[in-house]
Amino acid sequence: MVYWLVSLPLLKGRRDHTWELLQEKTSYGQQLSSNAKLEVPELRVGTIDTLLAHSDDLAKMTIGTEAIVSKIRRTITDIAGPGAVASLKVENLPVESYLTRFRWDEPKFPLRRPVKETLEKITEIMAHLEDDLKVKVAEYNTVKGQISAALRKAGGSLAVRDISGVVTPGSVVDSENLATLFVVVSKYSVKEWEACYEKLCDFVVPRSSKHVTEDQDYVLMSVVLFRRVVDDFKTAARVRGFQVKEYVPPAPEAVNAPPSELPLAQLRAEGQAKQAALEAWARTAYGEAFGCYMHMSVIRLFVESILRYGLPPQFQAAVVKPLPKMEARLRTALAANFGTDVAYWKDDGNTAAGALSSEIDQYPYVSLSVHTD
Repeated sequence: MVYWLVSLPLLKGRRDHTWELLQEKTSYGQQLSSNAKLEVPELRVGTIDTLLAHSDDLAKMTIGTEAIVSKIRRTITDIAGPGAVASLKVENLPVESYLTRFRWDEPKFPLRRPVKETLEKITEIMAHLEDDLKVKVAEYNTVKGQISAALRKAGGSLAVRDISGVVTPGSVVDSENLATLFVVVSKYSVKEWEACYEKLCDFVVPRSSKHVTEDQDYVLMSVVLFRRVVDDFKTAARVRGFQVKEYVPPAPEAVNAPPSELPLAQLRAEGQAKQAALEAWARTAYGEAFGCYMHMSVIRLFVESILRYGLPPQFQAAVVKPLPKMEARLRTALAANFGTDVAYWKDDGNTAAGALSSEIDQYPYVSLSVHTD
């Protein structure tokens, strides 16, 4: 959804007359949009040179701020689905209500401060949110990657699977002197294994090899040997083409869980916890980020209105929501009733920020777009 923040010159020098005309021409009669008054405070902007500098900076800063808001919103839709956008809130209000009832946050952004300081604070907040987002998304993606790897192993052959899920802890001999190793043997090499495993090194327990499980191509065998020859056995087995697999026993608190579910279940639980935490953080961060985005947009609207209409500030600001397929007709109506060729201190369009300011320059009144999806 796109909303327009517009600033219209005062007709007959009266805000009420300008507002009534806007409603008559766009809402009551032709039903082109729904409108709400936008209270824009009088900000400390300094000299005209300062205003021009702010105009250039704000064009770039608004794009960066909107990009961060979009990243946070996209994170929410990625983990909770597109429908989650409808439940997002800013200052405990639905996004549309926040826009149409916007009030300047005086405690957070005191009006006594120069605009430059307010913009620096907004930039600092947004940078902090972006950094936190990167860290939290990276942590979540790491767990997702681990779950994907575990699923691949669980669905793959014994040569790549984690054997912790197929080994019964009670079948493992693990003492001061003895150890149990698990070896993946090709089905074509089972007879070779049975004939040679006792001779791969000294101190292998005779007739200790047991069949644990098998798949289409491989068999998992166990063998008991003295702990001091484990490394020698691994080396000899590797030379004969047998793969010794590491077995990691489950955590004590998970002993009662089904063996085949332990590693993946734990990862999934961690993944669900990370997802819930990321979604909760992103919803809170979205409210803060969108609030900063709106405050920056209001600052930009004020600055551009002074540059367009002059001093003292004489304009009526509004939040305009175009009705579906009515954007072109609405632009025509606004231009016909509120358009002006006045361009007090605007540059000639040749500045470095000219391309970024194109939205400001292409209409005969001040207009900014605010995106909510």
